[in-house]
Amino acid sequence: MPCDCSYVLALIAISVLVFVQGTVQAASAKPLLSRITQDSKTSLYTISIKNGAPPLVVDLAGTLVWSTCPSTHSTVPCLSDKCHAVHHQQPRRCRHVDGGWFWAGRELEPGSRCACTAHPFNPVTGECSTGDLTSFAMSANTTNGTSLLYPEEFTTVGACAPERLLASLPATAAGVAGFSRQPLSLPSQIASQRQFGNKFSLCLPAFATFGDTPVYLWTPSPNGPVDYTKIIRHTPLLTNPRNAGFYLPVKRISVTWNGPEVPLSLPAGALDLDVRTGRGGVVLSTVTPYAIMRPDVFRAFAQAFDTVVARDRISSVSRVAGVKPFELCYGGTGGFAMMKRTGYDAPGIKLELAGATGNWTILNSNYLVRGACVGILEMGPAGMPVDGEPAIVIGGMQLENILLEFDLEKRMLGFSGLLNWDLTNCYSATFL
Repeated sequence: MPCDCSYVLALIAISVLVFVQGTVQAASAKPLLSRITQDSKTSLYTISIKNGAPPLVVDLAGTLVWSTCPSTHSTVPCLSDKCHAVHHQQPRRCRHVDGGWFWAGRELEPGSRCACTAHPFNPVTGECSTGDLTSFAMSANTTNGTSLLYPEEFTTVGACAPERLLASLPATAAGVAGFSRQPLSLPSQIASQRQFGNKFSLCLPAFATFGDTPVYLWTPSPNGPVDYTKIIRHTPLLTNPRNAGFYLPVKRISVTWNGPEVPLSLPAGALDLDVRTGRGGVVLSTVTPYAIMRPDVFRAFAQAFDTVVARDRISSVSRVAGVKPFELCYGGTGGFAMMKRTGYDAPGIKLELAGATGNWTILNSNYLVRGACVGILEMGPAGMPVDGEPAIVIGGMQLENILLEFDLEKRMLGFSGLLNWDLTNCYSATFL
């Protein structure tokens, strides 16, 4: 039978055209920018990214996007790749909240006999539920790193959740946006769709970017805005097979002020992450307002901090009665002195990072509450509010006004110092 070569050539031409168009579209996809807001009551951070819907709470260790859903909603087939991925992400420990008749308004995909279910998790209360895996309409502005360009709409897969799962979240929030390294987190889904590299940045409490983009901040420099992605330090990120959070390779912690640094008196390996059990390590969290330390680590930290304050104090700063929930509070004549531009003159807390291009020092504004109390808490008898019981949780206060650039492909974290010390902050980004 003779071949209809013109038909075959036409099919090839169409296939090539579709491939080229898809490649060009992916190559031209611009990074995205979304605003972040801090809730004054809960201290949690929300991102406005759901198209025309209430914001979502930012959870660095979250594996899913989840939200309350309308009674009628689309579903994802239970034998799909996305369903297979979500079934590997159920929290190890959670108190189940009844999802009610969540399947009553579901709309099955054509040709599908079943719908995929997921397990949305509230990182504040430790509660979880069951709901349909569905799709959410999203919207964010594109950026070139210096200014806003134009809005773009897209969809992400996420879980429906009952209203009861919103307990302890900001009153304006409709759910949670997971930002972890898992495939159904918000950054991973955006990167997969736009094919511009699995990177995102956070600058709390102001904005998040998705994709490989410069971040220009206004500073007093006469040369104009500075691209901080070019001058930040970098550290490897550790992987905990039992927790999707981002772990820092901290090998030592010390307190420093006007004299020699004082290291925490801890046994070797006290801060290590045990990849077999998932315990230990130092993890970042946007859903814990203040840093929390395991009791042995906190006691060593309190002793080192007191030693440095007593030795290096310029005025009569001394330990005073704590103000709940803070144990370490300081007063005396004058207290910690206020410097002209960069906050209180107080000790720094240095995290020495293995394999990093520099250390991470937590400075005054990232831990001092009302200029008197240290915003670092001891783990209570109920345990850590983070799955896996890490040695230290670095909380939201410690992350504010620091540019954080997460490279999920290379498992690296870029981090600036406290921007206040450069007389700038996250709100000084040129695209805001």
